Amino acid sequence: MSSLALSPSLAEAFAAAAEVLRRVIEGESLNAAFAELRRASLERTLFAAAQDLCYNTLRGYGVIDVALERLLDKPLTDTRLRALLLAASAELVARPQAAHAVVHQAVEAAVSLGYSRAKGLVNAVLRSFQRRMQPLLREIEGTELGRYRHPQWWIDALRRAYPRDWEAVLLHSNRHPPMTLRVNCRRLSADAYIEKLRQSGFAARPLGGEAVLLEKPCRVDLLPGFGLGEVSVQDAGAQRAAHLLDVRDGMRVLDACAAPGGKTGHILELAGCDVLAVDSDGVRARQIAENLQRLQLSATIIVGDSREPSSFWGGEPFDRILLDAPCSASGVVRRHPDIRWQRRASDIPEFARKQSQLLDALWRVLGPGGKMLYATCSLFPEENADQIDAFLARHADAALLPLSGGTREGHTEGEQSQPPSVASTEGQFLTCADSDGFYYALLGKKSSRHGGDPENA
Repeated sequence: MSSLALSPSLAEAFAAAAEVLRRVIEGESLNAAFAELRRASLERTLFAAAQDLCYNTLRGYGVIDVALERLLDKPLTDTRLRALLLAASAELVARPQAAHAVVHQAVEAAVSLGYSRAKGLVNAVLRSFQRRMQPLLREIEGTELGRYRHPQWWIDALRRAYPRDWEAVLLHSNRHPPMTLRVNCRRLSADAYIEKLRQSGFAARPLGGEAVLLEKPCRVDLLPGFGLGEVSVQDAGAQRAAHLLDVRDGMRVLDACAAPGGKTGHILELAGCDVLAVDSDGVRARQIAENLQRLQLSATIIVGDSREPSSFWGGEPFDRILLDAPCSASGVVRRHPDIRWQRRASDIPEFARKQSQLLDALWRVLGPGGKMLYATCSLFPEENADQIDAFLARHADAALLPLSGGTREGHTEGEQSQPPSVASTEGQFLTCADSDGFYYALLGKKSSRHGGDPENA
């Protein structure tokens, strides 16, 4: 449901959202499109309104794009005009009681975008949608594409992988994501921070460890102690990584593919480590430095390709390696709703190929008795359990070590707030109410060909 309040700026918000959605339709990521919008220096409330429209549109895309095609006499090739119609249609679904204002403001937005000749088209399509909305939505939502609002290949892949849980995962993926905080345990406890939140008027509850779930999302600058490094925003599932890596004071730790630095910061909050954070994207690597500066922590940050560790490795083996591998991001689509529509089934083998290269390259710089945590925010087995099975078949000196919590099929509604106490060798955590979807596998390097137990290293 859109939270946009009707105001004289609704037409401006439609216009801004249409430009962002145009870029997404043409293949640009939503984050990159928003970054371009920020560079336009929009007033904060206008930016927030446009952002709300974009998320609303993309979460409902599996329905409204089908509806739009049925309402048009012929395909609309102008992607910006199509984006405007999609945003307005999504707002009609969310706010049917405000239909007159929504249609009027969408027509005004068309004029401001230079589509004066298309005013009649915009008005006619939206009025037609308003009249036919209920039967049209019922028909579309009777299909799997309309009900689950994911591409059919995605639905089929999750059904094969998780025959019990696939439907719950898809439904959770369409909901608004939780806002979860990570309390800096060097400064205060989760319980102490929850009390600070209460005193500032925020309701929250603990999720275990350093994780705290806000009852209602808010701007980070309103969080008590955020600017002082007392707390960071990080999903509960992502907060498992630093704990599973089993870091200790004095260890040499490599955080590969580290940007924007959330897990880097968590590692340093848990132990006094010598951390090398590497990322191939120079812009995102700067975010690592910014995040660590706010937390008053330090690490060596290098822009480099972790598939070629010789470019940054000085020759001394690492005790721990975190490989947060590039992946389909299928476990975090409620935060990035554009991903599901931009991904193709053919992308998954390419991600798996790169993940395999990273695993093999970084294994060479892990010391005997050391541990590597392989992590993705994916739900697809090809990137996760299948990837690790293939890695173990290639490396006789590797052992799969137990994790605390998680199974291949993971957990759903409400079960992930506290990890199960039963140890497992893999952790596939499915998208649920309190957490995004993540996969973890802890790999130990045997200290010799015939022995050596990395589990106790």
